[in-house]
Amino acid sequence: MSAESDMEYSDNDGDDYDYYGEHEDCDMEVADRTKSDPEYFVFSCLKVEEVEKLLNESIELLSNSLQITPSLAKVALHAYEWNAQEIINKYKENANEVLVFSRVKPQVPSQSISSRSSCAVCASTPQLHKYSALACGHYFCNDCWAMHFEVQIMQGVSNTIRCMAQNCEVRAPEDFVLSHVTKPALRDRYQQFMFKDHVKSHPQLRFCPGPNCQWIFRAFIREGARRVECKGCESLTCFSCGAPHHAPTDCATIRQWLTKCADDSETANYISAHTKDCPKCQICIEKNGGCNHMQCGSCRHDFCWVCLGDWKAHGSEYYECSRYKEDPNLTTDSQHAQAREALKKYLHYYERWENHARSLKLEEQTLESLKSRINEKVMAGEGTWIDWQYLWDAAKLLKRCRYTLQYTYPYAYYMEVGPRKELFEYQQAQLEAEIENLSWKIERAETTHRGDLENQMDIAEKRRTTLLKDFLEFSSKSNNSSKV
Repeated sequence: MSAESDMEYSDNDGDDYDYYGEHEDCDMEVADRTKSDPEYFVFSCLKVEEVEKLLNESIELLSNSLQITPSLAKVALHAYEWNAQEIINKYKENANEVLVFSRVKPQVPSQSISSRSSCAVCASTPQLHKYSALACGHYFCNDCWAMHFEVQIMQGVSNTIRCMAQNCEVRAPEDFVLSHVTKPALRDRYQQFMFKDHVKSHPQLRFCPGPNCQWIFRAFIREGARRVECKGCESLTCFSCGAPHHAPTDCATIRQWLTKCADDSETANYISAHTKDCPKCQICIEKNGGCNHMQCGSCRHDFCWVCLGDWKAHGSEYYECSRYKEDPNLTTDSQHAQAREALKKYLHYYERWENHARSLKLEEQTLESLKSRINEKVMAGEGTWIDWQYLWDAAKLLKRCRYTLQYTYPYAYYMEVGPRKELFEYQQAQLEAEIENLSWKIERAETTHRGDLENQMDIAEKRRTTLLKDFLEFSSKSNNSSKV
């Protein structure tokens, strides 16, 4: 096997960052993964053809059960989040129930109506145009229907196109729309929007948000921060809300945090600098790697990029750097002082959030550089890819740990002061310390002993899983308590 093919094989097969749900039927494997990975979540990645087959099965079931057209079945399923059995049960209980009957009653066919004087939209007469109506019986000329559908489709509307009559909520089924839309490009656009709307309305499906990615996730639970990874673009997504995966922060909190970060009234006061002065010799230093353990090239002083403190102090007391300290002298009577303190607190967490985001980008470069160096060694005959696999695994683990660490800061920002927050910040600090140690060793991989690096990998991953396991268990208990 050539070096290039060897690398391609390892890049996929040796990836321990695998969260696909291909083994849903294996109870033993699921149990093992649940123990080792607190974020493990059974799901599957489907292609468009597979999703279409899944949707068509529900459409066929409802169509045959209620003896209606597939187009009308689609309208009903979209309205009831693709729960065909619920629609069937409601129909059996009361066939004339408005919520179901208004959506599955066949539309009135196209015809001339001499009793009407003119179309309510264009004022044309029945002698000049044919008229059509949906289940509601509101008649309009076919030209107006065509214009209505064209406008709606161009605006991205498909499944929710309604009758033109004022305050009428009856929706137009697919076959009725296509019978009035003749332009091929417009018909294709409409059917594309229909498929997207079907997926979005289905509680078990979610599009991968990756750019130009065609994969679709399927899972059976949407509560909590559920991590899924795309087979195609490898992006990490929260299945619950569709945002980038954000554990340990829950969906509601991350939305609140991102909204806050986008608020110019706060972020405009903060400029994230890419250079800082060495706290010992004052020489300007540019951060060109993900590690926050900095060493001045001039005086060799080791310090923390975040707080500029001596790195030697970042041992057992490391959490002092990541933890926000409330001002004990703050007087509640001064609104100005409170506002200043609130901004100070926000900037503390935002700076660390943004710093880890930048470190992730810089470490992407480290990952690519490491991949190239390993390839060069393999091509030069200095071992096989398997011999250097541990370096690649270390870099990917670092990325995973730092990603988790970044999302601990929005969570900590909104936590109430107390023992729970102190414990979380302690776990957060322990993880941060091990991540920086791992980052430092990876950036000096050529001189780092393999055993030392693998030991650091094990420690970092245990810190990460401990923090997440504690968070997920606490969140699960809180959700259960709130339901009770």
